[in-house]
Amino acid sequence: MNPFFIGNKEIKLPIIQGGMGIAVSLSGLASAVANEGGVGVISCAGLGLVYPKTPKNYLKDCIWGLREEIRKTREKTNGIIGVNIMVALSNFSDMVHTSISEKIDIIFSGAGLPLDLPSYLTPKSQTALVPIVSSSRAAQVICNKWHKNYSYLPDALVVEGPKAGGHLGFKKEQIEDENYSLERLIPDVVAVANQYKAQKNIPVIAAGGIYTGADIYRFMKLGAAAVQLGSIFVTTKECDASDAFKQVYIHSSKKDIVIIDSPVGMPGRAINSEFIQKINSGSERPRTCPFHCIRTCNCTQSPYCIIKVLYNAAKGNMEKGYVFAGANAYLAKKINTVKEVFESMKSEYTIAKQSLERQLGNIKKYDSL
Repeated sequence: MNPFFIGNKEIKLPIIQGGMGIAVSLSGLASAVANEGGVGVISCAGLGLVYPKTPKNYLKDCIWGLREEIRKTREKTNGIIGVNIMVALSNFSDMVHTSISEKIDIIFSGAGLPLDLPSYLTPKSQTALVPIVSSSRAAQVICNKWHKNYSYLPDALVVEGPKAGGHLGFKKEQIEDENYSLERLIPDVVAVANQYKAQKNIPVIAAGGIYTGADIYRFMKLGAAAVQLGSIFVTTKECDASDAFKQVYIHSSKKDIVIIDSPVGMPGRAINSEFIQKINSGSERPRTCPFHCIRTCNCTQSPYCIIKVLYNAAKGNMEKGYVFAGANAYLAKKINTVKEVFESMKSEYTIAKQSLERQLGNIKKYDSL
């Protein structure tokens, strides 16, 4: 695996840990990944629940919580760290301003098109900006808008395919359609990035359903400069979620991983549970909306409060929560350290590379006969 750059930040290994909320990827996981040479990512979602300092002021607590998590991560690592900020967050602007003021290395932003993200930068800002997209069209729109309105281009593009965990940028009928597979998306987004090659090198990062070193090698052969992984880091000692949360992954099977309807208006991938079955039967409904954390969430029509459900799960209360997970999360069999995960991925990557090289060598020998 070779190093690569996001903006002026050199990443030693082409591995980004996906941001996972709520309270799944915080300073513990992010710092451990950064210490191994990847990019550790803090999720900004729901930090006001993690840091309830001010009664009835969730938005203020989110700002405090983000500052705390960035500073805690900095205390544990000198590596590259980022934050994941969903465009759909009602406090998107607060989270971006806070991240830049704290000199975060990279902002990853999806769950909507972050069309005005460069407007938050100041002349002294060193923060790299990386949109998360699910199509070449979205990548093109962002590049055009940023270039036209701000004379700025993305420092990288994350392409998140339909096998990702959590909220998905696809219609339900597209999730199993091969025309929308990550394998199809990567070359198309690379083509968009290449349109701007004379002005800026925009690395493309593959995400969604990537779990092994062999997966990493395969997507890099398709043109990706790096990969983003989430599920494989959940079942690590350093992951900030509870052990009960991690055990849901370990005890899951392939058939347990299902597509659900999220209150934010997007499909999501999660591990089936009694709580999800209650939601599907209509027996779970929110009484109030204490936060209005997602712009597109209408409390009067929502079957449940997404932020409370995800936070409950992260803290181990599975009777009142459920677990988001990628399509390959069922492959988890035990709790590892982040270091062990990196070593395993590097080994698998090398084996996959050597296997292909042997195959190509055999073909050349055959052709020369």
